[in-house]
Amino acid sequence: MRTLRRTWRLPSARISLAVLALVALLAVAGGALAPYDPLAQHPVDMLHGPSATHPLGTDYLGRDVLSRLLAGTGSSIVGALEAVGAAMLLGIVPGIASVWLGRTVEWTAQRAADTLMIMPFTVFAIAVVGALGNGMHQAMLALGVLFAPLYFRVTRAAALGLKQAQYVEAAELMGASRWWILRTHVWGKILPTVAVTTAQAVGQALLVVASLTFLGLGVQPPAPTWGGMLASDLGYLAQQPWAPLIPGAAIMITVGALNILADAVRDSGTAAGDPRVTAPAPPVGTPAAAPVAVASPPGRAPRTAHGHTEEVEQRVTTG
Repeated sequence: MRTLRRTWRLPSARISLAVLALVALLAVAGGALAPYDPLAQHPVDMLHGPSATHPLGTDYLGRDVLSRLLAGTGSSIVGALEAVGAAMLLGIVPGIASVWLGRTVEWTAQRAADTLMIMPFTVFAIAVVGALGNGMHQAMLALGVLFAPLYFRVTRAAALGLKQAQYVEAAELMGASRWWILRTHVWGKILPTVAVTTAQAVGQALLVVASLTFLGLGVQPPAPTWGGMLASDLGYLAQQPWAPLIPGAAIMITVGALNILADAVRDSGTAAGDPRVTAPAPPVGTPAAAPVAVASPPGRAPRTAHGHTEEVEQRVTTG
């Protein structure tokens, strides 16, 4: 909760959250907000520029670009979230289990993560789609499998540091169950790291989803997607050189907001863990604490916490 409060105080975090809230609204209700049917073709209005009737113009089939952009937001965002959700399920649980379930599970999980990390996203997704059929769920499952090592390594690194903490060792010595320790002491500390990783992973997944739909994988035309719109606009650059900028700007703004939010959460979590930042400052007018005597070697005058001897302190106070 402290990390969330610190994140909300940052102006960059509030701006990025506002942008992402707008994108989420369009993902849920974009099709209802579209002024026209995104699939309706009007050959008479092909490749028209922006106007009062069509604020973003029309494409090569006379379809309204604004309507297709709004309707395509949902499939693009939902696809990225589906991939990240599968990655979290396949990465977080093995990451924590590799720390607490012994060397056999640790070695097996690490070798599986190393194997998946060397596979290219696009080639693996194409292979899975070719084997299981061309569909959004198949492509997103492939992406989730390839994103899982990211969550595995981040979660494992955080859990390794927490396992050696004194309060965790004390809980183990007192007979606390492993599940209770994970739920009470470990998960709450890992959650900010998982939040930062999720924000970054959604941005990366959105780029990969746009790349796959650009190639015609996942969502079949004429269903609108940001990547599909970008691919269709590239064929008519001579008539509308500005057309690819519209879906490209939507992708860039969404990914940029996710990355800014991830940076804000990471900075807030770092500040929350720094005692110099979290320690409250003494109220104005509060008298300074008296110097505390510190043990000194034999033969030397006792020293205070400020590094002065008692004789120096006495001379200063008596004038």
